[in-house]
This record gives sequence, structure tokens and C-alpha cells, in this order.
Amino acid sequence: MDLTLVLIIAAAIAGLVVFGIVFSFFSVWLRAWLAGAYVGFASLVAMRLRQVPYGLIVDTRITAKKAGIDITIDDTEAHFLAGGNVVQTVHALIAAKKANIELDWDRACAIDLATKGSGKSVVEAVRTSVDPKVIDCPNPEGGRTTIDGVAKDGIQVKVRARVTVRTNLDRFVGGAKEETIIARVGEGIVTTIGSSDTYKVVLESPDTISKMVLKRGLDVGSAFEILSIDIADVDIGENVGAKLQEAQAEANKKIAQAQAEIRRAAAVAVEQEMKARVEEMRAKVVEAEAEVPRAMAEAFRKGNLGIMDYYKMENIKADTGMRSSIGDPDDDKPAS
Repeated sequence: MDLTLVLIIAAAIAGLVVFGIVFSFFSVWLRAWLAGAYVGFASLVAMRLRQVPYGLIVDTRITAKKAGIDITIDDTEAHFLAGGNVVQTVHALIAAKKANIELDWDRACAIDLATKGSGKSVVEAVRTSVDPKVIDCPNPEGGRTTIDGVAKDGIQVKVRARVTVRTNLDRFVGGAKEETIIARVGEGIVTTIGSSDTYKVVLESPDTISKMVLKRGLDVGSAFEILSIDIADVDIGENVGAKLQEAQAEANKKIAQAQAEIRRAAAVAVEQEMKARVEEMRAKVVEAEAEVPRAMAEAFRKGNLGIMDYYKMENIKADTGMRSSIGDPDDDKPAS
């Protein structure tokens, strides 16, 4: 009796478990069946075991089915497991179909994965291919409001452009994005301004910038097709040429001053050297004069110089000193 009761209770519990499983999937299964996008219970259970939001996957397939797009549960589940956004991908397919744009499931999944983490979406890519997008060049978020170039006459020209682009779905995966387009357009504008003879040419015909930049084929290898480049604003900046000449003149002046200082220092060094040589010569003179008394004493000893000769020499020295004092009234020294 007790064993029978236990079996009954176990069967009841098992039945409740089975009923709970069936009930948890029943609404999703019924919704898919009524929409004509049938999904088996086995597939729902398998998705649950793989921790895939089966409700989202089924609803996405129902949306695609109602739009006339036939995708399988395995396709949507695989894209979800790859990290894609199945809802955005299906919406992109629907938008492409409404706009008569050829876009299959695999390419839509590739575009969705390519836009992951970039702040964009596959839906935006498809919409941009239908409704062209306008990109400001330069991007104001980058901290600059104009693209600056210098004409051949040295005058700076500031330009702000607007680039109209359309998404090229065939090149979207692996193609360069908006930042590359902005950089290429900016480079083209700077090159065009730099090749102008004067800034007046740019002011008179701003459309020449657009024509020259468009001829460069800047959208090659990018995810976009450039439709037009419109110059929104042109302003005159600084006279860069004059500033460069001023800076060059200042640099030349400093170089000349440095060279003059080198020459002055060399002249001072030569002057000091000459003074040292004069003092050296004076020392030799003093040394020679010191030898005179010795020579006179030696002459006295040898009898070569007499006393009268000595007195005559002293008289001559006294006369010479007197004449020097008479000829130089400012000299207060007595004659020796």
C-alpha cells in the first residue's frame, strides 16, 4: 500500500514537471504556430538548455515571416550566439526589402557584426543607403570647427564643408567608416587651398574645392559613396606667410647678433693679447735699462769710461729732462 502511494506521488510530481515544461513553452509554440512560423517543442527546449532567449528568437522569426522573409530558427539562433543583434538584423532586412535593396541574411549578419561596438547599427546602414546622410567636415566633436589651409600667397583660408554620403552595403564589411571620409575630405580641401595662387581664387569660386576633391575618388575602399561635397562656409584667417617671414627675420637677427658677439669677443681677446705683449716689451725694456748701470760700472773698472764722460752724460740727461718738462706744461714731475 505504501509503495503504491509513493509511486502515485512520484508520478504526480513527474506529471507536474512535464506540465510545467509544456506550459512554459506552450504560449511561444502556439504564437509561432498561429503566425505560420512553426517551431517544434524540441527546438524550444534545446534553445532553453543553450541559454538562448527562445521567446526573442521566435518573435524575430515571426516578424520576418510576416514581412515575407524566410529565415530559419537555426539562422537566428546562430547569429545570436555569435553576438549579433537578431532584432536589428531582421529590421534591416525588412527595410531593405521595402526599399528594393538586395540584402540577404548572411550579408545582413556580417554588417550587424561589423557595426558592433561602434555605436552604429545595421538598420542605420540600410537606412543610410536609402536616405543619404550628411557628415560635417570637420567633425565638431573633435574640437575643431574649420579646416585650415594656406594659399600660395601665405593667406590662411578656413573652410567648413558638408559631405553627403550613401552607404555602400557591398563594401560595408571591411570598408573605411566616417572618420576616414572626414580625414580624406579634409586632406583634399587643404591640398586644393594650398595649390591656389591666392586666397581670392578660393573666395571667388568655393565650388572649385568641391570639384577638385570629388575628382580624387575619396570614397574608394570605404563603406560609403560620396554623393556631393558642399562648402558651407569660407573665412579668411591669419597672414601665415607674413608671420613666417617675421619669424625668419627675427631668427636672422638673432644669428647676426650672435655672430657680432663672437667677433666682439674675438676683438677683446686680441686687445688683451696686445696689452699683454706691450707689458712684455716694457718688462724687457726695464730689464735692459737695469743692465746700463752695470755696464757703466764695468766700463769704469776697465778704464773705458772716464769721470768726465760720466758727467757729460748726466748733463745731457738733465738737459733732456728739462726740455721735456718745458715742452709738456701738464707734467708736474721734476726733471731727473
